[in-house]
Amino acid sequence: MLRNSFVFLPKVRLATEKKIWSQGVRDWNDFLDAKKVKGFSAARKEAAHGKIKEFKRELLDENLNYLSKNIPLGEQWRLYDTFRDEAVFLDIETNGYYGGITVIGLYDGNDTKTFVRGYNLDKVLVERALEKYKMVVTFNGASFDLPVIERFFGLRIRKPHVDLRHVCAKIGLHGGLKSIERQLGIHRAEEVAGVAGSDAVYLWEQFRATKDPDYLNLLLKYNEEDIVNLKPLADYAVRELWRRTFINRVRSERINENDVCARQEHDGSRNSGQREEEVAQENRHCHEHSVRAPHS
Repeated sequence: MLRNSFVFLPKVRLATEKKIWSQGVRDWNDFLDAKKVKGFSAARKEAAHGKIKEFKRELLDENLNYLSKNIPLGEQWRLYDTFRDEAVFLDIETNGYYGGITVIGLYDGNDTKTFVRGYNLDKVLVERALEKYKMVVTFNGASFDLPVIERFFGLRIRKPHVDLRHVCAKIGLHGGLKSIERQLGIHRAEEVAGVAGSDAVYLWEQFRATKDPDYLNLLLKYNEEDIVNLKPLADYAVRELWRRTFINRVRSERINENDVCARQEHDGSRNSGQREEEVAQENRHCHEHSVRAPHS
């Protein structure tokens, strides 16, 4: 997926990338091996060679800050296949005020970890937990979760980020996380199936007012469902977006190429048949002429 991508090159976005693919240049090695790439002058292509080689080195070194800076935010989903097993799925809850974090939930595909205000919601602990991962996956995190964390802790997360809200929108899945889960048949635990984001604020307020742990436990269960369900959503949405972006395009081009070849073969076969028929007619004509000719 990543090695088929060119959106990290200067002035290359999706439209230009599709033009590159349409020339049979499907990955980095194809680009480096091609003598010419339409739309790239000799100087620009040489500069692109340098950028691809640089990107390869930084990817090999897993320079996450470099990767997050050089791939547009809206295209960082292409890194998911590379870092899928080292990604963390993140979601926060707030008290209703921008910056008022009450819960941060993390899920690595196996285990969950929760930070709760008044207990362990500490900048050092959160930063240390996030350091273990090479990618952050959220739903609407580019607009909400990550800016809120940055404001709350003064903590900048400098690693690739996949915001599934935008990935889903590109494949026609719109609405909030719960709505999209229902569209895909992703289920929640029964006790929180009807809990919404506004209810999370209420649960925190009730816990703070009454100290009843049931309110907190329900809030934590709700947050846990948020982060755990992000993984199957990411697996599906990223794969589907890549299929629509690249795989279907390449497959369509190959089908078109095959159609052209088939037509050429058909035309060649038809032309060959026509020539054979013409030769046969000429032979018959010569034979008939020979029969009618008078003897000397």
